Amino acid sequence: MTYIDGDQGILLYRGYPIEQLAEKCDFLEVCYLLLKSELPTGKEMQGFVKEVTYHTMVHDQLTNFYKGFRRDAHPMATIVAVVGALSAFYHHELDIRCPIDRNLSAIRLIAKMPTIVAMSHRYSTGMPFMYPQNRLGYVENFMHMMHATPCEDYVQNPVLVRAMDRIMILHADHEQNASTSTVRLAGSSGANPYACITSGIACLWGAAHGGANEAVLRMLEEIGHVSKIGEFIKRAKDKNDPFRLMGFGHRVYKNHDPRAKLMRNTCHEVLTELGLHDDPLFELALELERIALEDDYFIEKKLYPNVDFYSGIVMRALGIPTVMFTAIFAMARSVGWIAHWDEMISDKEQKIGRPRQLYKGPAKRDVIAISGR
Repeated sequence: MTYIDGDQGILLYRGYPIEQLAEKCDFLEVCYLLLKSELPTGKEMQGFVKEVTYHTMVHDQLTNFYKGFRRDAHPMATIVAVVGALSAFYHHELDIRCPIDRNLSAIRLIAKMPTIVAMSHRYSTGMPFMYPQNRLGYVENFMHMMHATPCEDYVQNPVLVRAMDRIMILHADHEQNASTSTVRLAGSSGANPYACITSGIACLWGAAHGGANEAVLRMLEEIGHVSKIGEFIKRAKDKNDPFRLMGFGHRVYKNHDPRAKLMRNTCHEVLTELGLHDDPLFELALELERIALEDDYFIEKKLYPNVDFYSGIVMRALGIPTVMFTAIFAMARSVGWIAHWDEMISDKEQKIGRPRQLYKGPAKRDVIAISGR
């Protein structure tokens, strides 16, 4: 469903360039595309939005799960538990061989992830849970549940809503990465979809995968000031120095990450809208970006800023705590995971996965009784 040409910097969802999808579609259109293989017509989109909206609420008993965690628990810990628990509430519609049940599970997951993620944030901050509003769009609903209070109306900023929508589109799928492969391997055993998605969330939690944009902000905080950029650039070029510039280069892309250009534009739109260009951290990030794009060392090694460099800056500007970054990544990627899972389960020749291994241990040997060892 996703095609990547890392040498040419190309990313396609079902054949559509990511640049066009990010400019012309919203996140739910992309969800429909990944699930159904085609972009929806107006009538199909209307029905899909209605179906997702109908399932955004979570069972009231599910809210009790949050109360079992410490307030300072990492949001990913609560999300792993709550998403896994969904199978306990919908066990009557978990026949993975039934296309109707699979579709319903996919819709429920897409619909409930923003509610679950927002509730994780609200619980950790001691704020009351905000219920989804059917009058709001998908991303608007998420931002409402994240930031609104019962005391006053929450006014949406369309520039910020579009920025979050674009973040989610750019993270919806990315071929056979670690978490997607984990979902497929778990699903190959016949496990229910919620358990499979939970395995993907747990894998994404790793710092080498979903935590990259968090690492970017930690790096910026370590650099501290624009005047120190030269010193840290020098350290990044030193192979004997453990310091690394986070958010530059990508394992897959040997050219520009096509998502990065879109995220860069979004980053500048958000900073302009909020008047944050003079904020010390954002000023530092923009200067680091400028130097890296002009430095021969980074150009030669093709260490261009990637999507994680910009997405962390954007989410910070949107008022999202750093600890929530990976949770939002999981929310966006859930549609890709469930689409891959459905694709695999639909294959009549699908069998349980069993990665091959190369045994490098001792040759055959006999057991000696403990008294003789």
